[in-house]
Amino acid sequence: MRPAIRAYRSSDLDDVYEICVRTGDAGGDARGQYSSDRLLGDIWAAPYVTLEPEHAYVLDDGTGHAAGYVIGTADTERFVRRYRAEWIPATVDRLIDGDPRDEVMLDLHRRPERMLIPELAAYPAHLHIDLLPEWQGRGQGRALMTAFLDGLRAVGVPRVHLGMAPENHGAYAFYRRLGFRDIAVPEAGALWLGLSL
Repeated sequence: MRPAIRAYRSSDLDDVYEICVRTGDAGGDARGQYSSDRLLGDIWAAPYVTLEPEHAYVLDDGTGHAAGYVIGTADTERFVRRYRAEWIPATVDRLIDGDPRDEVMLDLHRRPERMLIPELAAYPAHLHIDLLPEWQGRGQGRALMTAFLDGLRAVGVPRVHLGMAPENHGAYAFYRRLGFRDIAVPEAGALWLGLSL
């Protein structure tokens, strides 16, 4: 089989966790940085594929395994409500205090309302995209984004935003080539970009 973009399947979940941690340090490998290598996936990936799988796409490497993904939500406000009502209770047994390395991430997990930034309100959808390093620079990121953005257009979403680590210059150039433009967000620790669909 050849590599292909396809809809997310529940059997992809372990691959999604692996991709998330291997790209979780501003695009670099974050394995070993937290008490569990699944922590980043529990906050930045699994909630999306669990709560809104209809907006999740993977790059199938040709063997049935995901080598990249684009995930997100069509409605950030609704996603935040569901994260609080459904995802936090579902993870209460595994996302617990104890290791000081996890404090920042656990704080983000417990405050999903942090996603509701006034300057981003006109961009109701948001996304996360990650590709394993060996698949980067081969056109697969653009193909993933096309699938995701087409899915948003199909349900009438007018605009989408994303946040990224300022030091990830390659990702920033990629988003700009796709038409994303900077959104000014005061006192933000991330760079924010938006796209009209």
